[in-house]
Amino acid sequence: MREPINGVLLLNKPVGITSNAALQKAKWLLNAKKAGHTGTLDPFADGLLPLCFGEATKFSAYLLDADKGYRAVMQLGVTTTTGDPEGEILATREVHASRADIEAVLPRFIGDIEQIPPMHSALKHQGRPLYEYARAGIEIERPPRPVKIHAIERVECDPPRVVIDVRCGSGTYIRTLAQDIGAALGCGAHLTALMRTTSGGFSLEQAHTLAELEALEPGQRQALLLPADCLVAHLPAVQLDAADAETLCQGRSVAHPAAQSGLMRAYTDAQRFLGLVSVEAGLLVPRRLIATQQA
Repeated sequence: MREPINGVLLLNKPVGITSNAALQKAKWLLNAKKAGHTGTLDPFADGLLPLCFGEATKFSAYLLDADKGYRAVMQLGVTTTTGDPEGEILATREVHASRADIEAVLPRFIGDIEQIPPMHSALKHQGRPLYEYARAGIEIERPPRPVKIHAIERVECDPPRVVIDVRCGSGTYIRTLAQDIGAALGCGAHLTALMRTTSGGFSLEQAHTLAELEALEPGQRQALLLPADCLVAHLPAVQLDAADAETLCQGRSVAHPAAQSGLMRAYTDAQRFLGLVSVEAGLLVPRRLIATQQA
């Protein structure tokens, strides 16, 4: 029986394929049984796509909800049905906005704002993703949703082409942000390119391409995997002796004078990651434990 594949691969997804297609290719290259990603990138987008394998999939939600960073290329004056280059052109307008106009508009979108999710998205309505309705020509009313934009930095500004770096909270649609910026400038806009540069504490510089994976031997590919606990490195840690670790792995709570409250990472005294526990009234309560040993 082959050893299960557990860990996190930081993938640099190429343009032109879906996130699921990239996941399946990496899964095949690693000969992994269980896999999942931590937030999709549209086919026209590239960049950082953390992939989880085996026991690491249990903690993928913590990266799914993490802050993200993007480099977005906008074309002012052209709107499309999808807000990106994959859609049909809706309108073309002259662009009268100057660099000063653009720089004056960008700060309006920093902070806590509201976005109307795009029809071409995976959000569900009555059990079906919105993009299915969109493809059928059906428009579904979508209430605005709160999102957080931490920063927008202008990288290039040569209208009608504008390049910005965006740091934002989870659930933010950069396509919608580009459309809203274009609307505020009175000319409309859509994305022509999008690259995810950061996700949680990870950056694109750490990522590997599918071509790099293909060029390696199986053992070398597995060596690129990060341990499962990298997904929850932002949480405080607690160390348990052998007896308490065994009790915890049996699904039972253990008494511990932990000073922290809330979720914690649990380890054995040999630094083996056990999973997540919550601290409640002096007890460490198992919440999300791994089933196999991690290196």
